[in-house]
Amino acid sequence: MAAVDEFPTKDVRDVIPFGPGGESDISARLQQKYFEEITGEQLVVQYMPGGGGGAVGWSQLSEMPTDGYTIMGSNLPHIILKPMGKDVGFQTDDLNNFFYFHYSPDAILVRKDSPYETLDDLIQAVNEAPGAVTLSGSGTYSANDVANTRFQQLADVTTTYIPFKGTGAAMTALLGGQVQAEWGYTTVAANHQDKVRMLAVAAEERHPMFPDVPTFQELGYDMVGGAYRGMAVPEGTPKETQQKLSDIFQQINENPEFQQEMQDLGFVLMDVPLEEMDEFMAEQHRVYEATAREAGLID
Repeated sequence: MAAVDEFPTKDVRDVIPFGPGGESDISARLQQKYFEEITGEQLVVQYMPGGGGGAVGWSQLSEMPTDGYTIMGSNLPHIILKPMGKDVGFQTDDLNNFFYFHYSPDAILVRKDSPYETLDDLIQAVNEAPGAVTLSGSGTYSANDVANTRFQQLADVTTTYIPFKGTGAAMTALLGGQVQAEWGYTTVAANHQDKVRMLAVAAEERHPMFPDVPTFQELGYDMVGGAYRGMAVPEGTPKETQQKLSDIFQQINENPEFQQEMQDLGFVLMDVPLEEMDEFMAEQHRVYEATAREAGLID
């Protein structure tokens, strides 16, 4: 037990299963400072992109050390929907999630110079040329993919969704003119306020940072959802070590300075510690499986 009490005694590797510049990367970079303050050790961020958004990293997690010094970003709905859709090299249960710390609502973004001033403008363009309007997003079977499929159903439109390796790459595609719009998040809009315009947000209420942006519900589309982010360790990592990691990141979430930084970037904090994880994941599995079947992503 003494070894667990002293954990960590060296740097912890935080593997992000996406490329740099996305939501998971931004979160990890913010957590680094507070992790060092609490533990005296470094949180070393590494990237393992690929597999259409996370699959390469998650498929390799089971082969990584089980001593608690390797953790990996864990994203919903990705880790539930991807194994449902096809063989991606991992199953949801392969990931031992120990803490979920925030979520960000889905949103449709366009460039500031876009002719689409409102969601109605975008829908009109889609109706005039079904399939011709392209939207970038972070991978297949991601929150963005689900949102696009759901929106097409509700609005009775046909768009072309182009998956990228994370929100950073999806934003690069938007700003570079490769796509007309992006399925992003409030956080993406907050990080690029001078370059993009948000047309609608999939939240129950308007986001405090964007009081002029309507929710999808206000516009007549019953859409509330987004991406949830947390952390996992390989199967076989001792429960005592998982609990220590859970406690550390809970402590980071409780830091007022960290809370303010996250709010300023458009994140919405949440706390799902290890002891609540099984119930949380069971509920998410139920919700996303139903959504995926309704949207036709799985049979």
